[in-house]
Amino acid sequence: MPDDGRLVERALHGELEAFEELVRRHERQVLALARRMLRNEADAEDVTQEAFASALDHLEKFRGETSFRSWLMTIVSHAALKVLRKKNSLPTVPLDEESLDGLPRPEFIADWREGPTSLLERKETMRHIQEALDELSENYRLVFLLRDVGELSIRETAGLLGLTENNVKVRLLRARLALREKLTRVFGDSTARIAPHAHGGTEETA
Repeated sequence: MPDDGRLVERALHGELEAFEELVRRHERQVLALARRMLRNEADAEDVTQEAFASALDHLEKFRGETSFRSWLMTIVSHAALKVLRKKNSLPTVPLDEESLDGLPRPEFIADWREGPTSLLERKETMRHIQEALDELSENYRLVFLLRDVGELSIRETAGLLGLTENNVKVRLLRARLALREKLTRVFGDSTARIAPHAHGGTEETA
């Protein structure tokens, strides 16, 4: 089976079937990111179609410096953010840098009852994850989605959101901490819960 790079080359030489195979390979992940960013099925489907149309129109600009999937995720993220800006639902960029001061301390600390792999195989797990994401402040939710779901780089995320790279790092850390707290309350083993004051260590930015 040809890799993405080979399919791109064939598509550039006029083989439409090669691009259709790229769409089949990545459509599910692209649509999933659009859904999570926009939280509207019709908008997500429109943005997904727009992203693939834009990718086809600008295929010659793909240089292979990143994976084709990453390039696609950047395109769909940009398209989704345009929709959010039109609806005035994109948070205003703060004038001041965010800092690590006052990071939330976890209140519920416990080992999860099952491993992440087995949990992710169940539909209810994804529902809990989506609910936890929806409870995040939009400032943190978008950074988390672009960075950890779309797998954009810190620099790409900063550029799309109009933030500094430091702000992206801080928001990402806050989002991860908040999500871990929410999900641990769902999947954590309450019989093995650790008292918050007994939890040591510091967090580092990713």
